[in-house]
Amino acid sequence: MKASILNRKLHRWGALLTALPVIVVISTGIVLQLKKESDWVQPPTAAGGGTRPTISFEKVLEAARTASEAGIATWDDVERLDVRPNRGVIKVRAKSRWEVQVDAASGAVLQVAYRRSDLIESIHDGSFFHDRVKLWVFLPAGVILFGLWITGVYLWLLPHLARRRRKS
Repeated sequence: MKASILNRKLHRWGALLTALPVIVVISTGIVLQLKKESDWVQPPTAAGGGTRPTISFEKVLEAARTASEAGIATWDDVERLDVRPNRGVIKVRAKSRWEVQVDAASGAVLQVAYRRSDLIESIHDGSFFHDRVKLWVFLPAGVILFGLWITGVYLWLLPHLARRRRKS
């Protein structure tokens, strides 16, 4: 079988195999590119009273508990703390995907909002479905997509190279 025919067949089958993961990656990637522009994807960072955190972790937890939507009762319910000294805010991310923004100086709750960006990122990299899907579907789809790019460039160059040979 000629190399060009084999490349066309590999290109066609590779495109079919990677279609669904690539559509997921592209669509979630577009949304993630706009996450700072859309409050629906990621809540905007509020501004606190000071530029230096002065409250204790216990005060942060106490403030986060007041936001019933987040469902925070203990530190076990907290996924991560994001301290922004220049904005004077501490973001408390709950395992429930809710975010409570606390003033780093006074301990007042500045904002409570649902944070979708982490969910979208997990869909984007495939870990939302399962860690094995991430490694056995999304990673091979990326490798195959790279191969498609290489064979696509080769198939695009073939006619140009053939014309050049005929002229000389």
